[in-house]
Amino acid sequence: MDKQTLRSHFARRRQNLSPEEVITASAAVCRRLAAWSPIASRQSSISILTYLAFCNEIDLAPLFDTLPQAHWVVPRIIDDNGMMLHIYDPARLVPHRFGMLEPAPDLPIVDPATLDLVLTPGVAFDRNGWRLGFGGGYYDRLLPATTAMRVGVTYDEFVVDTLPHNEHDQRMDWVVTPSEMIHIITAPASPPVYPPPAPTA
Repeated sequence: MDKQTLRSHFARRRQNLSPEEVITASAAVCRRLAAWSPIASRQSSISILTYLAFCNEIDLAPLFDTLPQAHWVVPRIIDDNGMMLHIYDPARLVPHRFGMLEPAPDLPIVDPATLDLVLTPGVAFDRNGWRLGFGGGYYDRLLPATTAMRVGVTYDEFVVDTLPHNEHDQRMDWVVTPSEMIHIITAPASPPVYPPPAPTA
């Protein structure tokens, strides 16, 4: 199936999840992330970009209370082409026309280059680290601007073996679900051969 067909398929399945399923899965993911060494070992210094859940996404809001010393950052859509990152302030959230909450535009801006970790939403992920988003390309444009570790966040049933991807898609380093942390291990590029082999007759 192509990306749009898959996107519609997984979005419908996620929308049909019950409130109890969302709450249970979200709590499990939050527990897993809070205990994960890259976060737990540096709670007071780590800068984490997360998202504010909508449309039955895994809700990571409990992490704000579990890890209050972390430097939390949330995105704001500025136009059809990008996002601005802001310090998280629960008293300064405003609704976006898409339906989700986002930070007020006058909150302090965060440079993506200062991030340590990006908790990335998606409609689905595969075990090679590829992500299927909503089609806006916001994260695919943001992620090249940071060297932060990329962690996809989803439900168990939305991790598949393979997804279609192209040269603009950004790959995850990890994918977290209620039941597992999937480490994406990529094969190193083959080193160039010097000198090049002599042409054969």
